[in-house]
Amino acid sequence: MSFWQITLELLGGFGLTCLLFLLTLILAIPLGLGISFCTMSSFKPLKAVSKIFVWLIRGIPLMLLIFMIYYLPGLLGLGSLNIFNQLDRYFTSLAGSSEMLYHGRFIAVLIAFVINYSCYFSEIFRGGIESISRGQYEAGQVLGMTKGQIFRKIVLKQVIKCILPPMSNEIITLVKDTALANAIAIPEIIQRAELMASGQAIIWPIFYTAVFYLLFVGGLTILLGRAEKKLSYFKA
Repeated sequence: MSFWQITLELLGGFGLTCLLFLLTLILAIPLGLGISFCTMSSFKPLKAVSKIFVWLIRGIPLMLLIFMIYYLPGLLGLGSLNIFNQLDRYFTSLAGSSEMLYHGRFIAVLIAFVINYSCYFSEIFRGGIESISRGQYEAGQVLGMTKGQIFRKIVLKQVIKCILPPMSNEIITLVKDTALANAIAIPEIIQRAELMASGQAIIWPIFYTAVFYLLFVGGLTILLGRAEKKLSYFKA
């Protein structure tokens, strides 16, 4: 295979990597915000359950979580109810080709990523919200604002400014963690590079994948840096 053929093949895998990254962000950010509200709830049972859930997920390696979500139904004798296997069979029959066989696995990986990162994001959100002084809430109440208005118009932008640096770090970590999808044979960029390395007896495509990650992380770093500058008016 020529250099350009290998590049195109890796781009196909990188598209799947980017899809996993984007879907995880879209789903995990609002879910993480909801979990953070639960962990700050005045209803003690909800608060306790939320904190235990976050503790469990943060304590389990992401790769192990992927294995648990994908394999546990079968290990528990629920193979016939394994939605991921059913999706694999559905997409394969729909396309008439085994090329669609990874779709069920992709959904399993996506669920694992969303659960994992929503818990990490929830702690970042919680820290940001709790960092806002109580006086600002009271000032909003004096002005006759509702709790929702106080949160949207006074607290939210300050929270975003506060959490942007740690969120940026987690987002960049997410880019690299997408390679863990390889654990259950999702054809993302690393998986495709490994297949080419074994099939063509060449190892350099594996190292070549680093270029794609570096460019992606570089672009994200620039975008997140600009976002921080736009919020610099909150500086004292």
